[in-house]
Amino acid sequence: MAKKNERYYFDNFIACADCARRAAALLDETLGSFDVKALPGKIDQMHEIEHEGDSLKHEMMAELMRAFITPIEREDIILLSQNIDEVTDCIEDVLLRVYVNNVSLLNPVMSRFSQLLIRCCDAMHALLQKFPDFKRDRGLHDLIVEMNALEEEGDRLFISSMKKLHTDSSDPIEIIAWREIYIYMEKCMDACEHVADVVESVIMKNT
Repeated sequence: MAKKNERYYFDNFIACADCARRAAALLDETLGSFDVKALPGKIDQMHEIEHEGDSLKHEMMAELMRAFITPIEREDIILLSQNIDEVTDCIEDVLLRVYVNNVSLLNPVMSRFSQLLIRCCDAMHALLQKFPDFKRDRGLHDLIVEMNALEEEGDRLFISSMKKLHTDSSDPIEIIAWREIYIYMEKCMDACEHVADVVESVIMKNT
């Protein structure tokens, strides 16, 4: 298990992952009961979560500057922190794209995307909870595999959604708007996988 003075970094990773998980839940809630008039308020709520994640990341960077010894390499701490933060940023970007593209009627596939994203963020959170004991906890590998599989499922959903959009729609404005939203949804899944990739790399270098 990580020493007590090393727990700070791991606890910060978990807290940042929780921000991403809450952001995914808020996105799913917003899309599930879609109301154009409520979007500005939902965006404010999302930004509060994103700001909390940023604050946690900046706090960690300040601590890292003062630290003499770290539980894993500094470069890995920075990269993992940035990638977790990127998940929350991408989720916020999805909601912003729905708003700025003036979406008035939600595409039903978005609920499938948001539910998949919740599963990705839950798996990421579980992975980071186990991360402090990465030298001994064999359950980490299963979660990494699960996150890779979820990202692949997201890729398949993205491809099928883009194909359907270009097949069924003849409105270029609608196509442009939804293309951008789908791309940002895929970025969310990719960002989760990047977190798993960094964790896997740390395990490989330290065991």
